[in-house]
Amino acid sequence: MQRQFGVPFFIAADDGIAAGEPTECFNPIAVVMRAEALSRKEGHVGAVAFSRTGDPATGNFQRCQGDQKIWRRAE
Repeated sequence: MQRQFGVPFFIAADDGIAAGEPTECFNPIAVVMRAEALSRKEGHVGAVAFSRTGDPATGNFQRCQGDQKIWRRAE
């Protein structure tokens, strides 16, 4: 089993909000810093830092439980 850290972010779109391309990070500190930075980027409306445990070779991952952090851009 391997622990992965990721940051999906969200951008303003003509018809609401759209998901951007997720970013993978190497550790819990990097994933939080990346999510904070992406949430402040112009045109972005938010980002989520999360981790999951699983096997990248098979694509089997456990559900994220309790360690997600969410940032929203202040209006």
